[in-house]
Amino acid sequence: MIIGVPKEIKNNENRVALTPGGVAEFKKHNHTVYVQATAGLGSGFSDEDYVAAGAQILPTIEDVYGIAEMIIKVKEPIASEYNLVKEGQLIFTYFHFASSEELTHAMIERKAICLAYETVEKKDRSLPLLIPMSEVAGRMAPQEGAKYLEKPMKGRGILLGGVPGVKPAEVLVLGGGIVGTQAAKIAAGFGASVTIMDINLSRLRELDNIMPANVKTQMSNHYNIKEAIKTADLIIGAVLIPGAKAPHLITRDMLKDMRPGTVLVDVAVDQGGCIETCKPTTHENPTFIIDDVVHYCVANMPGAVPFTSTLALTNATLPYAVLLANKGWQAACSQNDELRLGLNVVNGEVVYKGVAEAFNLPYTSVNNVLEAYA
Repeated sequence: MIIGVPKEIKNNENRVALTPGGVAEFKKHNHTVYVQATAGLGSGFSDEDYVAAGAQILPTIEDVYGIAEMIIKVKEPIASEYNLVKEGQLIFTYFHFASSEELTHAMIERKAICLAYETVEKKDRSLPLLIPMSEVAGRMAPQEGAKYLEKPMKGRGILLGGVPGVKPAEVLVLGGGIVGTQAAKIAAGFGASVTIMDINLSRLRELDNIMPANVKTQMSNHYNIKEAIKTADLIIGAVLIPGAKAPHLITRDMLKDMRPGTVLVDVAVDQGGCIETCKPTTHENPTFIIDDVVHYCVANMPGAVPFTSTLALTNATLPYAVLLANKGWQAACSQNDELRLGLNVVNGEVVYKGVAEAFNLPYTSVNNVLEAYA
């Protein structure tokens, strides 16, 4: 198969979807890999590194899309890329369709095969291609929150861990999954007083057993959230419903209950956000203020630490990408339940229920589509 790796062009996105080591793995299976010039520089990989591993370098993004049967990316195609996508071309990347109706319609119109990292799912309901970036984003969230709590950043002027004789910051984490767990762990390491909320009592029991003494668990419901935000200095949104739009746990009218300079970090923003007032921002302009509350809503947080993020992501994605190249997407998805759940849009049809429901679009069973290709 011919694999193409374009350079990421989303604002301040420095990750790359394939390392030179990944190129060597594809070459071992007799596949051809084209990499756009300078695609890996942001992650520390030169064009020479890719050539040495067996890739061929192409000068433009148009060249890469034009020749590849499978495009491997990190982030979803943006508007300038839509027309580069060919009918029947396999795009393997993070899509987060439920947060963008424009992207969804664009891929439907292009009749691409859209296989989303974030909905590849194991039998135990874990999301193997989302976990690495969830771990990075979760660990970054308190780090970014601590920065924006500083007064020059319009925060409350509070040191996350406090000092002897002065209480630490109060951190509220909404969601006890991968992101929330990592966020709570790092915030606790800073010395903050942390409360983590979830709707799953069994999960709260697990967290209560493994977290340090400065992390408290609490059942997530509207009343508890509304009370907790009154004293929280940093609130981290870490709620995920795979492939679907995140629910709004904090609404616009709840901002009035927060103290001026409170910081919100919505890690779920690339899936619509669990804080109603959060809209996607970039590393270039990461924050905005509503009702004296600082909102940090960068949709590609791990892009700020590309060396770590690229290696963590490609460790997880490469085995699936090689399987797709070896068998073709039809056979691979028919034989592998995890990959089958990654299919979101196939040849103009929405085959993932969460995406169809987000925009009231017709839904076609992925099994029916695969049978048609058999």
